[in-house]
Amino acid sequence: MLDLRGHMSNRNESVRFKNGSQQASGIMRLSSLADYAVVMMSAAARHCGRAKVNATTLAAETGIPLPTAQKLVSRLSLAGLLESSRGTGGGVRLARPPAAISLADIIEAVEGPIAMTSCVVAERHDCALESCCQVRPHMGAVNGAVRGALAGVSLATLSRAPAQAGAQAGNAPAFAGAQS
Repeated sequence: MLDLRGHMSNRNESVRFKNGSQQASGIMRLSSLADYAVVMMSAAARHCGRAKVNATTLAAETGIPLPTAQKLVSRLSLAGLLESSRGTGGGVRLARPPAAISLADIIEAVEGPIAMTSCVVAERHDCALESCCQVRPHMGAVNGAVRGALAGVSLATLSRAPAQAGAQAGNAPAFAGAQS
């Protein structure tokens, strides 16, 4: 599960859960593995329509370590985002067109369901505030909005050269959830 925690006002603050674990405050961000998956899928999309490409080539093009690239190929293939084959002429290619693969698809393939907080997952009960939290009933809507924003960004957009992506977007909103 991708667990995105928000920024707390004091950088020294942290959250302690019932199970004793502690989460330091900080920015909301993807895990390194999810970040690498997005970078690697963008590279694979730039090869779309051509011959299959192997993990070694993707690792070399992106700077992702080869073992990590191989691990990602496996996870992304299991999720149905990449098609892979072994042997002569083997390699990987996108399982769908880049426009049909979203940022949310890639993140969920690597991290599992996107969750802003652990309380949006029914079987998790590790928050000390759970019994008295007035916000918990609304976190499903917040989680849906974040997932919707990530789902609104296609791999086609992510794989374009920056100048090309900016020209395509024109005066588009700064984030996917904004109104055009």
